[in-house]
Amino acid sequence: MTNLTMSLPAIAESRRGGDRRALARLTLSALAVLLVAAALLSLTSGASGASGWSVVGSWFGLVDASDPVVARDRLIIYDIRLPRLVLGILVGAGLAVSGAVMQGLFRNPLADPGLVGVSAGASLGAVGVIVLGATVLAPVAAVLGIFALPLAAFAGGLATTLVLYRVATRRGHTAVATMLLAGIAISAFAMAITGVLVYLANDAQLRDLTFWGLGSLAGSNWTKVAAAVIPIAGGVVASMTLGGGLNAITLGEATARHLGVPVQRLKSTAIVAVAATVGASVAVSGGIGFVGIVVPHVLRLVMGPDNRYLLPGAALLGAAFLLVADAISRVVVAPAELPIGIVTAAVGGPFFLWILLRRRGQLWD
Repeated sequence: MTNLTMSLPAIAESRRGGDRRALARLTLSALAVLLVAAALLSLTSGASGASGWSVVGSWFGLVDASDPVVARDRLIIYDIRLPRLVLGILVGAGLAVSGAVMQGLFRNPLADPGLVGVSAGASLGAVGVIVLGATVLAPVAAVLGIFALPLAAFAGGLATTLVLYRVATRRGHTAVATMLLAGIAISAFAMAITGVLVYLANDAQLRDLTFWGLGSLAGSNWTKVAAAVIPIAGGVVASMTLGGGLNAITLGEATARHLGVPVQRLKSTAIVAVAATVGASVAVSGGIGFVGIVVPHVLRLVMGPDNRYLLPGAALLGAAFLLVADAISRVVVAPAELPIGIVTAAVGGPFFLWILLRRRGQLWD
C-alpha cells in the first residue's frame, strides 16, 4: 500500500505530460539561493543606512570596532534587522506552507488562511490578549508570559479551522462554494467581536492595533522570535510530513483510506499545524494576507502538484517573498515604513483575481 501511495504523484504527472521530479529538485536548489539573496537584501535595506559590511569588517579587524559608526551599525544589524530577518523567514514560510496544506486538505486552489477566516480567528485571539491582557485576562497573561499572545492566536485559529472544515466538508467531499461562503461568515463574525474589543481599547492600544492590523514586522525583537519560533517551526515541520498523505487525499478520502493513509490522523495533524503556524504568525506580525495563496500557485506552475516537493518549496519561496516585501516596505516611503500587508495585498489581489478568472467555470462544481 505504501509503495502505491508514494507512486500516486508519478501517475498524476505522467497523465499531465511528464515527470517533474528532477525539475522540482532543481527548483528547490534555486529557491534556497533566492532565500539567501533575500536575506542579504533584508539585512542591508533600511532608512538608517547601516552597513552590514562594516560589521563583517569589524570581525576580521578590517575596521575599527570602537568607531561610533561601526558600533551603531552593529546595534542596528544585531538588535533590529537580524531578529526582523528571522521573524520574516518564520512568518513567510509558515503562511506559505499553511496555504499549501489547506489547499491540499480541502482539495481546491482557493483555500488560504486569510481568505477562509483562519487569520480572522487568530486575530481575534490576539486582539483579545492585547486589549484585555491587563484587565480581565491579566491572571492568564501573567502565567503564560510572552507566550500568551501566540497561544491566544493559536486557539482562535484552531477554532475557526475546525468550524470551517466541519461546515464545508460532507461525506469526504469539500464544496468550494460552501468553503468560501463559510469563510466569509466566520471572518465576519470574528471581525465583529474584534470590533467590540477595538472599541474597548484605549488610545495607546488603538495605535498599536491599527498598524498591527495591516501587517508589519516592525518592532521585531528577540523576545518575539522566542515566542514564535516553537509554534511556527513546529507547525512547518509537522506539515512537511504530510506530503505523501496529501497527494493521496487528492483522489478522495475513501480512496486514500484504501491506500493505507491514516486520513483522520492526517486531517488532525494538518488542522493543528495550520492553526499553530497561522496563530503565531498573526500574533507577531499582524494580518499579512495572500502569501498562502500566491506562493503555492506559483510553485505548482513550475514544479507540479507533488506535495512532497511543494511543501518545502513553499517554505523557501514564502520566506524569500516576505523578506523582499518587507525590504520594499522599508524603503518605498523612507524614512517612514509602509505596512507589509499593503505590499503583499498589492501583489496577491491581482493574482487572486487571475486565479478566479482561470477557474471560474469550476468554482461551483
